[in-house]
Amino acid sequence: MLTREENELLTRTGPGTPMGGFIRRHWVPVIFSSDLPAPDCPPKRVKLLGERLVAWRSTKGQVGLVEERCPHRGASMFFGRNEEDGLRCVYHGWKFDVSGQCVDMPSEPADSHFKNKVRIASYPCVERAGIVWAYLGEPGERPEFPELEWTLVPDSHRHVTRHLQECNWLQALEGGFDASHLCFLHRGDTEGDRTLPDRYEAVPASVGLVCATGRRSGGGMFWNLEIMALPFHKLITQQPNRPFGSHIWVPIDDESCMIYSIEYLPDRPLTPKDIDRSLEYRYIHAENLPGSERCVRNKDNDYLIDRELQASGASYTGMRGFGIQDCGIQESMGPILDRTREHLGTADVHIIQLRRVLLRRLRERTASPPAADYRVRVANFTLAEGEAVDAAALEKIRTLQPA
Repeated sequence: MLTREENELLTRTGPGTPMGGFIRRHWVPVIFSSDLPAPDCPPKRVKLLGERLVAWRSTKGQVGLVEERCPHRGASMFFGRNEEDGLRCVYHGWKFDVSGQCVDMPSEPADSHFKNKVRIASYPCVERAGIVWAYLGEPGERPEFPELEWTLVPDSHRHVTRHLQECNWLQALEGGFDASHLCFLHRGDTEGDRTLPDRYEAVPASVGLVCATGRRSGGGMFWNLEIMALPFHKLITQQPNRPFGSHIWVPIDDESCMIYSIEYLPDRPLTPKDIDRSLEYRYIHAENLPGSERCVRNKDNDYLIDRELQASGASYTGMRGFGIQDCGIQESMGPILDRTREHLGTADVHIIQLRRVLLRRLRERTASPPAADYRVRVANFTLAEGEAVDAAALEKIRTLQPA
């Protein structure tokens, strides 16, 4: 279990917090590029790490991300006019470019230079893999964009969705690395094999943490690897005959986060069958309410749990879809889990080590890992019984070498 102070340290991400500062030293997903479909289109409200922001696309096609409140009188820039490479506050006409500089101040005399002294808080953005990403940290610490494999493949090779999760980002992230829950929460039936792994190992890596589970097989140990890439990425173990998968858990505020769910193939386009299968069974994706990023199955309707299905033995939970099963259980812990009341066991080693990695990075105030360190891929392999997995794991995830 954690102390109350450690729990606060890891869960709070607002401005001025240690974890908030740590995440801000990485590139953070904002919205889909398609949410800003054309130059001078209407701006979009965004909330990230407790900050209320507005995203907009300029006449030249650049994306700007600015504080919602105009620095003049605090009016919302969401209502602004997006025109001629600037976002203009409709209250008094002050206009700002994508860098945040005020470029027009019609309420001032023509000979005034006051506009040159005024800026709105803004963050640099890039677009990768159909997503707008922002850097919210100190300008001098901005890293190169991480070379995550799914961001490097053609658009046709990738399927991405996102949905709201109504709990703290850390319990969502931890749920992704809870190895033993796979044998229970996500079981499609209650009579199937529920054999847990024989070994759990966590291997620190420059990119974050490699989570390994081992099962005895033919006199050796069959290891399966997943990867936590700092600060909030997961590379998911590959299912047989399925695309690779990934998650990102982005803090909205301390009591909610946005989950990006990705499936991709490095060497061919996804077929309609690949995508249809994901949508039919929902897998890591979720169905959202029309015009919303909130799930159809949510805490207000108990995730449409089917008690008859659960009682029949055909489903362990009666909830449909891996993503909904995860959201339902993680949200049931409350907005922010009180980790001082936990009783962790052997199967929780990945969660224990994940917390230690994050706490160590906070103490050391480390920067984002080098971009090339994100060029890793999940793997599975067999070692002789008793052979250490550490070195092999670090070698295997590096099968994807930098270009």
